[in-house]
Amino acid sequence: MERLDGGAAVPARWRGGIVALGNFDGYHLGHQAVVGRAVARAHAAGRPAIVATFDPHPKRYFRPDTPPFRLTTLDQRQRLFAAAGADAMLVFAFDGALAGLSAAAFAQERLADAIGAGGVVTGTDFTFGRGRDGDVAVLAALGERLGFAAETVAPVTLDGQVVSSSRIRDALQAGDPRTAAALLTRPFAVEGVVEPGAQLGRTLGYPTANLTMGKYLRPAYGIYAVRGRLGDGRVLDGAANLGIRPTIAGEPVELLEPYFFDFDGDLYGQTIEVELIEFLRPEAKFDSLDALKIQMALDCDRARRLLAR
Repeated sequence: MERLDGGAAVPARWRGGIVALGNFDGYHLGHQAVVGRAVARAHAAGRPAIVATFDPHPKRYFRPDTPPFRLTTLDQRQRLFAAAGADAMLVFAFDGALAGLSAAAFAQERLADAIGAGGVVTGTDFTFGRGRDGDVAVLAALGERLGFAAETVAPVTLDGQVVSSSRIRDALQAGDPRTAAALLTRPFAVEGVVEPGAQLGRTLGYPTANLTMGKYLRPAYGIYAVRGRLGDGRVLDGAANLGIRPTIAGEPVELLEPYFFDFDGDLYGQTIEVELIEFLRPEAKFDSLDALKIQMALDCDRARRLLAR
């Protein structure tokens, strides 16, 4: 799948595409319905299917001090869009220039001129333009004038409630990754480069792969049953600590530290993805490293049993 710059004209082969337009941060059930509709329309019309997203998230641009809240990286989204059948991902850099465009200017410059959009699909709550002066009704009217058909997809519900990124974040922060996974249709996953650590896990007999959380949302601190995906395609079961390791003396360091069962290899410098499958317990401070080691063995046993199901 090709990644396109939303600030420039797309190559000729992508012009006239059907565009799924939104943030799509979590790419949850609701987002999947929007992208799925765009892909279906594109295939039926023999046109390219393009998913357009924004980076950084507009919320980050307007409120830079907001705590981390992202659910996916661009790389993760690109893989998910490709799996859904999209041909290209177009990234609008959300900067001062984009934020300053009126709804009419955005539709003209970014959708009609740069993409030559043959159609645009959004969710019903989509807003755009300076001061959010555009909504789906405005987009439909602009599309009629500019030559593209705008369509909206109704919200998706699960358990009687609308699926949203906010519900997913709430579930993760409450230590409920299974509910988050039901809304996402996959486990919440953190992707990053494995960094060298203090080697304490190796000393205790549980060598870990250390990942920083970066711009990801912080789920509840604690111990999780996890599944790791390596760059070579291997999938590994394990247990992970997410938090600041309160038993360890010194300055607290926030890390996601997965220990993979029955694995003995060097992952330093490699990009891996760690899925949070089940929350086992909150992070706790132990009186000694020996007490911590005993609890780690119990955590790993429980994680093995859960993941074996």
